[in-house]
Amino acid sequence: MERAEAEAIYDAGREAVVEVLLAMDRRIQQLEARVEKLERQLSRSSRNSSRPPSSDSPGTAPKRGKDSSGRRPGAQPGHEGHGRELLPLAAVDDVIEHWPARCDCGHVFAVGELRGVGEPARHQVEELPVISARVIEHRCQRVCCPGCGRRTRARLPGDTANSAFGPRLQAAVATLSVRNRVSRRDVAELSEEPYEDLVGRLRASESLNMDETGWRLKGSQRALWGMFTDRHAVFAVAPDRHEEHAKRLLAGHEGIVTSDRWWAYAHLSLARRQLCWSHLKRDFQAHAEGLAAEKQFGEHGLQLAEKVFWAWEIFQHTHDRRELKRTVRRLRQQYKPILRGYAGKSPRYKYCRGMARNLQKAWPALWTFAAHPGVQPTNNHAERALRGAVIYRKLSLGSQSEAGERRIERLLSASITCRLQHKSLFAYLTELLNTHARGDPTPLLA
Repeated sequence: MERAEAEAIYDAGREAVVEVLLAMDRRIQQLEARVEKLERQLSRSSRNSSRPPSSDSPGTAPKRGKDSSGRRPGAQPGHEGHGRELLPLAAVDDVIEHWPARCDCGHVFAVGELRGVGEPARHQVEELPVISARVIEHRCQRVCCPGCGRRTRARLPGDTANSAFGPRLQAAVATLSVRNRVSRRDVAELSEEPYEDLVGRLRASESLNMDETGWRLKGSQRALWGMFTDRHAVFAVAPDRHEEHAKRLLAGHEGIVTSDRWWAYAHLSLARRQLCWSHLKRDFQAHAEGLAAEKQFGEHGLQLAEKVFWAWEIFQHTHDRRELKRTVRRLRQQYKPILRGYAGKSPRYKYCRGMARNLQKAWPALWTFAAHPGVQPTNNHAERALRGAVIYRKLSLGSQSEAGERRIERLLSASITCRLQHKSLFAYLTELLNTHARGDPTPLLA
């Protein structure tokens, strides 16, 4: 505004000045709200949201470890070292003897002086053998029949005639497909029955962890859903992260589901839910970086989260569930009135009111872990299981067809399930191919 315009407004009288001041105040409030919103977006990082650490800006402070003593990482001076245990001699393939050429005093040892004194110092090196493809030629011989004079040719066995590659080579390629992103579709088609069996086992479980992440189909946005127990994993690609897909995956499941606060899980009853405290801690951290009442709300939440994690850590050592329940009961009684206060209608609770009210509605689902064995207070198990799939997506750019989505669902499910069961994916896929060639029942990942 120019000075002449301001003087004209002043000369127009009291009402004109008041109207201009009110309009300016409304505009200032709009701009302040916009600036505050942008600042909150810029302050988001992996420390206070669900964003991955790879999305943090270079200036973001790294996460501090648990030890704040200032000591260097690793073993401290005076710590007794722990080396690799030596294998017994029966497990050693080759032994190479090394003899000293000379003494420290300068004496050069003659051949006759090389006699061992005491036990030798042993050092073992594990090495892979040179790997090469073993080519097997099958010859179907022809024999002339002495009765009719016709020539008869031998037939290839069923497990050999179907492919030019053996089961172990096919299993190796499939393993590379899911672990190292080398394409192979035959094994995935054989994995349909094991995949359906895994889905049935997840739906029959007493508790499971569930999460979702992004996926791509020819560059378009999709969603990869995952369900996990301690021994089994199931992945499914869907068009989006809507509630209907969660319902479809959980069809028939009557146990407890551990997840974050994403609205797609809101159809579950609170008695069947456990909200992830790791997600809650990051949300509280974001509020604690705010101002005034929002900052106080975040700090209260962080204190509560730390007490929950400490109670859980004690329980993991003592396995005293009665004491865990008593601790949780005290925390609920202490913090529920505090949460109720921040859910009020006062303008000072503008930025924390939403989360406070959401936690009030889901309050019972914060404490399910205390009463049910096998349920943990975090969804870290699902996030760890999804990590390999996220890396696969970033390197392969997702799928190029819907059939490719079905294949990656099955291969990822088999890969993570084998990892949870401490099995070799290569060995399992080899067995899968061998049983198919023989016509035997398909091996399942029980």
